[in-house]
Amino acid sequence: MAVELELTTEIEANLIAQAQENGLTLKAYITKVLRERSAGTNPSHTRTIRKRRLPGRKSLARLFAESPLKGLDLKFERDSDTGRPLPL
Repeated sequence: MAVELELTTEIEANLIAQAQENGLTLKAYITKVLRERSAGTNPSHTRTIRKRRLPGRKSLARLFAESPLKGLDLKFERDSDTGRPLPL
């Protein structure tokens, strides 16, 4: 069965971005989403949803991996905290 859809440019851009994130063509991604929805499965329960990172931002793991301090055997000391007295 063939179906023709007229999408706004905003919706089309969002779908293309989501398809690329999943490593799929737009057609394959739309087919996958429709198959999941028609089967009654909720994709939010079947996979982890990643938050989109702002352009130019690195993940915390990448930040530490590329740190100029990587490989240095640094030892840090701090004063021990004795807390504060509390009336019980």
